[in-house]
Amino acid sequence: MKIHYFQRYHAKENVATANTMLLLSRLYSYSSDKFFRFLKSEYFADSFEPELVFTLQEKSVDSIPDATITQEGFKIVVETKLTDWFYADQLMRHLKSFGEEKNKIMITLASELMADEKLADFEKQLKEYNETQTYPVVHINTTFEMMANAIRDVIDDRDYEMQDVLEDYLNYCYKDGLIPVSDSWKYLRMQLAGTTIDFNINNNIYYDKAERGFRAHDYLGLYKQKSVRAIGKICARITAIETETGVKYTPEFGELTDERKQMIAKAMADGDSHGYDLRTIEHRYFFVEQFYETDFKKITSGGSMGTRIFDLSTLLGIDEMPDVEQIAELLKTKSWS
Repeated sequence: MKIHYFQRYHAKENVATANTMLLLSRLYSYSSDKFFRFLKSEYFADSFEPELVFTLQEKSVDSIPDATITQEGFKIVVETKLTDWFYADQLMRHLKSFGEEKNKIMITLASELMADEKLADFEKQLKEYNETQTYPVVHINTTFEMMANAIRDVIDDRDYEMQDVLEDYLNYCYKDGLIPVSDSWKYLRMQLAGTTIDFNINNNIYYDKAERGFRAHDYLGLYKQKSVRAIGKICARITAIETETGVKYTPEFGELTDERKQMIAKAMADGDSHGYDLRTIEHRYFFVEQFYETDFKKITSGGSMGTRIFDLSTLLGIDEMPDVEQIAELLKTKSWS
């Protein structure tokens, strides 16, 4: 059984806040350098520079010490909603949470951005408030997905522990509806497929342990030897496990047909040949319409050690997806690191 990092079974709004703060604290515990890179990223719109300042012979009131190490004060206040239920009067009251910090950030966090009119009303009141302050409060309106993406940008595929933590956070967000799945059309999920890639391509199927979470995606890519070698569009997703009374199937997306049952049985037999237990450990089976060969190369040193998500619309510079075969050809001209 997978042990989750993030709780799932209590009052949703409080859990959403607690889980997000846990994600940030885990990032800080894992690497303070990556945490501060996150704070200085475009996500915070260059709001502040929370760095240590090293000074030699800085004059104080009565003496001049040899050196000082200083960090300017900062405070981040977070208000979390499940949807856009923010109210300006509540947010204005939250401003009392700040003291004399030089860097003050208020984050409004939800599954969707604030409506333009509501945001403009609060920003107007905040501007009037800031005119009375020595140091202004910067407001950042964001979503759970945008925060997760900003954290993903400061870690890499060698940060195995944080990748696992972030995947579980995303899985929690998807299950609780905190991240909409309407944008799955543009995402390609890369999966490692070294020993099974021929079976996967020939049978248009890929399997993985059901306990592993993932963000919504329409396209699946198979990675081997520093390149995504094939991609396909997902047409069904089904979990399966053998029980005393037979195989238990759970369709998550697409139909459970006799043909797909037969393919799952074939995949279980293929797993046996590689020493994988697909029978007593529940697995998820991704069916694609067809895998098309490609060569989407990783250009930095070392192989990939885990899954990865690619935004095809950004990568290819398009707003609408062409057919899969065209995408496969376009990816041959691209690379990643």
